[in-house]
Amino acid sequence: MDLDIDNAVVRLCAEGLQAESEGRPEVARRLFDQAWAERADDFDACVAAHYVARQQDSPEETLLWNAVSLHHANATGDERVLELYPSLYLNMGASHELLGDQAEAARYFRLAANHAGDLPQGPYADMLRRGIADGLDRVSR
Repeated sequence: MDLDIDNAVVRLCAEGLQAESEGRPEVARRLFDQAWAERADDFDACVAAHYVARQQDSPEETLLWNAVSLHHANATGDERVLELYPSLYLNMGASHELLGDQAEAARYFRLAANHAGDLPQGPYADMLRRGIADGLDRVSR
């Protein structure tokens, strides 16, 4: 997926991902929170909330931020978010699964699978597709 790195929110989230990969979760959280504070529209809010969810202290807070991200994706109303939906739905499914709501988890994993065709080919899409398939497999047992 190609996101506009000139967008301040996208840039902050990319820096946060880098901090995560370097084992600096506190820096990542600060960068993701800053991205949320600098959001300018629903697209920015969707992206920022998607990453803020990664650094929460409880599964309930993670679910809340995943829901916020999905809400803003739906409010965006344009094609910029199409490639985000598989990941957003996968995260919603994982949150519900973690909280023990298998039926709701299955519903979101199915939504993720239904939108996986919007993903471009590549390693990121392959990772998401595996995650979706694994989630569906877990909740179908």
